[in-house]
Amino acid sequence: MATKFIFLLLPQVHILDLAGPDQAIHEAIDYGADFEIEHCSIGQALITTSGLPVGALKHFSEVKFKTGDFLLIPGSSYNYLTSKLFLQQKELFLWIKNLYNSGVSVCSICMGAFVLAESGLLNNKNCTTHFKKTKALREKYPKIQVQDNILFTEQNGIYTSAGIASGIDLTLHIIEQLQGSHFAHLVARELVVFSRRNGTDSQESEFLKFRNHLHSGIHRVQDFIFENIQKKSALLDYADLADMSERNFTRIFKKETGTTVLAYINAVRKAKAREYLKNPDLSRIEIANKVGLQSEKQLLRILTNH
Repeated sequence: MATKFIFLLLPQVHILDLAGPDQAIHEAIDYGADFEIEHCSIGQALITTSGLPVGALKHFSEVKFKTGDFLLIPGSSYNYLTSKLFLQQKELFLWIKNLYNSGVSVCSICMGAFVLAESGLLNNKNCTTHFKKTKALREKYPKIQVQDNILFTEQNGIYTSAGIASGIDLTLHIIEQLQGSHFAHLVARELVVFSRRNGTDSQESEFLKFRNHLHSGIHRVQDFIFENIQKKSALLDYADLADMSERNFTRIFKKETGTTVLAYINAVRKAKAREYLKNPDLSRIEIANKVGLQSEKQLLRILTNH
């Protein structure tokens, strides 16, 4: 059964908070992910912060959900989220808590953290929001642990992200958790977000950190290497795939990625091997063979190489 991503749109919603994650999930669906998107609100037409009107959506209480689904709450204006009108939405806050207690992961984008905070789900948990409002969030809800200078947080099925574009980073992070790093890269590349940022904007995987370029031929080779790491290929094969001479391919690959072809292959081997090591049914020699190596000794050298 498809994983459902439910977007809760509130009055004065920020368009990019909605559009970025929504588009990332849509691209994932186009690439074959078994996802569904649903939108809901508090049962009335609304206007975004930029003045764009949105027709009446399904009332949140009508949404069907199951364990493993995701609720995403794009940010709305601070004035609305601190208004008496919003704070009276007791049925909404109870619904959000019930979803979470039923096994639905809840995610806030930017100011959406104020919605989760009002529902009580952030008490004694790490969270973040737009840098201009972390102080206000901390002061209004003293039981929560607001993190500054961070892109997104994740704790016990609760995700929060900082301002605007970080919602895309968070969504790509979730897509990677569900579909793997290579799949997340394909979605990021479709969005022209080649350098996907982690929550702390550091320690990207060996595979993702060499993809911050726009050269389609080199991307094609990198995709081939990742998908066929167990096979032995010659430099000429890669050059042909990139439609270049061997000499030119070697030069362009280093220029675009900042590393050599061999170093990149070994980085992918390392990333793949680490994933295989999580499977207790695979022996070291089986893992070595799956990443194109001939012995446990070669595997150990790859894993310990910094």
